[in-house]
Amino acid sequence: MSWWRKSPPQSATPEHLRRGRLGEQAARDHLASFGLKFLAANFRSRNGEIDLIFREDDCLVFVEVKTRSSGQWTRPAAAVNQKKRRLLSETALDYLKQLGNPPVRFRFDIIEVLLKGGAVDTIRHLPNAFELTTWRQYR
Repeated sequence: MSWWRKSPPQSATPEHLRRGRLGEQAARDHLASFGLKFLAANFRSRNGEIDLIFREDDCLVFVEVKTRSSGQWTRPAAAVNQKKRRLLSETALDYLKQLGNPPVRFRFDIIEVLLKGGAVDTIRHLPNAFELTTWRQYR
């Protein structure tokens, strides 16, 4: 019999990825509702990934989205530790380098998305959550 040669059925998207996508879409909609202009999602460089990039007036906004079930004890933003901040900073500088290092203001925001029963329950926007954290200098 050749049943053992068959590939196992493809499983659905893992739960943590579905939660992440749901959180990123909720964050994107939330910021857009306040007039920020969406520029990019999931920008990747050799240093890491930035979930969302927006423009607010003359400022670029690099957004890290943290999605959690609301029953957890720690704040989602607590996951953005010093190492994560450095990687986000390096990735933001890579993005700016691709733009030709324009003389532009930028900031780092964190959006916490709390889920309840698989749906968005709460969105918390933490603007200017941290400063540029890197050994490289901008420009």
